Amino acid sequence: MTASEIADNLMTPKAVEHKEPKVGYASEFKKSKHHLAGVQTMFKNSSSNHQRLSMMADNKAFIMITVNSIIISVAIGLFIGKFVQIPHIIWPTILLVLVNIAAIIYSVLATRPNIPKGTFTREQVDNKTVNLLFFGSYYKMTLPEYEYGIRQMMDDSEFLYGSLIKDIYWQGKTLGRKFRLLRISYDIFMYGIALSVAGYLIASFT
Repeated sequence: MTASEIADNLMTPKAVEHKEPKVGYASEFKKSKHHLAGVQTMFKNSSSNHQRLSMMADNKAFIMITVNSIIISVAIGLFIGKFVQIPHIIWPTILLVLVNIAAIIYSVLATRPNIPKGTFTREQVDNKTVNLLFFGSYYKMTLPEYEYGIRQMMDDSEFLYGSLIKDIYWQGKTLGRKFRLLRISYDIFMYGIALSVAGYLIASFT
């Protein structure tokens, strides 16, 4: 290379590789924050909806218990003294009372609490198989043991979200049981009242 070519190379600026700034990290960060907020909203709304539905189920069960109790009291008060005078109404009355009792039983079963053993082990905490958000899993445990489990859960997002998923799932299972028993109670009441009225009508014309 000649001296003039060397001088030309020194005087000509070299092309600088232009690198675009990495803007993906900021957008991914915003996306992750948005995703996290959406997940939190989902869990909060699901839990609120389940609690509201549970209260609705309890109110429906209370209505069924109250209505059937009143019907039993009225039926016994009105007809028990007339069985001798009008003996053919005894069977519709017995049917009515049995229907009311069955409806009350299923309504009570729908609101009857089912409480687990209330204990867990550190092995369950380490394996992330216990739901520490449900009181039935820890109400018999000591505070240090429960605090250990909670701290482990707070430090592990997988454990935390897994517990939230389990909590929502078992709330749904409990709701399903409540509404299934309530459906049976309402069916017994509806068809039983119809049969009882039909029985009274038949008895009145015989």
